[in-house]
Amino acid sequence: MPEGDTVWRTARRLHEALAGDRLVRCDLRVPKLATADLSGRRVLEVVPRGKHLLSRFEGGLTLHSHLRMDGAWRVFAAGERPRGGPDHEIRAILGTAARTAVGYRLPVLDLLRTGDEDTVVGHLGPDPLGPGWDPEEARRRLLADPARPLGEALLDQRNLAGLGNVYKSELCFMLRLSPWLPVGEVPSPARPIALAAKLLDLNKARASRVTTADPRRDRRLWVYGRAGRPCLRCGTPVRTAGQGEPGRERDTYWCPRCQPGPYP
Repeated sequence: MPEGDTVWRTARRLHEALAGDRLVRCDLRVPKLATADLSGRRVLEVVPRGKHLLSRFEGGLTLHSHLRMDGAWRVFAAGERPRGGPDHEIRAILGTAARTAVGYRLPVLDLLRTGDEDTVVGHLGPDPLGPGWDPEEARRRLLADPARPLGEALLDQRNLAGLGNVYKSELCFMLRLSPWLPVGEVPSPARPIALAAKLLDLNKARASRVTTADPRRDRRLWVYGRAGRPCLRCGTPVRTAGQGEPGRERDTYWCPRCQPGPYP
C-alpha cells in the first residue's frame, strides 16, 4: 500500500498538473458518481492527508480518493493515450485543456462538500507531512493504549497518519526495538514519532524510498522485504511474521539480534 510519502508525491503531481485550470472533461466511473460532472469547475488544489487525496474544486466540492494496495493516479498531456493499465481499470478522468489525470483501480472515490471532509479524514491522527503536524498529539495518541504492540500502534492511522508496513518495520529496526514491544515500554516514545517524521520528509520527493542512506537497489531498506537474508547491520538472517488482528495481519520484518524480544 502506498505510504504517506508516495501519496504526498502523487498530490503534488496532480496539483501541478491541474490546479488553477478548469476541467474540460470529467468522467467518474463508479456507480454512485455516474451522474456527477465537475466539468467547468476550476481546480483549486490537490492536497494529501495521510494516505488520502483531497482534490478541491470551486463551488465547495472535494473529490476524495484513496489508493490502498493497487490504486494509482497518472498524468498525461491532453490527447495523449493513457498508459496505466487497461481501460476497464480506469475509475476517474479529470482533464483540463493541457493535462489529463487518470485514476486507475481506485478502491475509494467519493464526492463531498469541502466543508464535510472530516467525515472521511477526521479520524486521522497528525500527519508528519501536513501543515498542522503536532508531534506531541501523535505521542499522546500512541501512548493511549500502553499494552498495544509498537508495530500495531504505528500502523494505526488514528495515531499517526501516513505510516505503512514499510516504515513500521524500518522504524522499529532503526530504534532497535521489537515490533511486539508494548508501547508503554518504549524507552522514549517521542523517538519513533520524530524518526517517522524525518524519514517521511526525506523520502517525499524521492522516486525510491531509502532508509539506509544507501541508494543501491538491494540495500535501500534495512529489513523490509529481506526475510531470510542477512541483516545489513549484523548479518543475522532477517525474520518475518504476521502482526495484527486475526484476518488482518501484516507482514513484519525484524532482526532477532539487533531487536531483542519479545517475539511472536
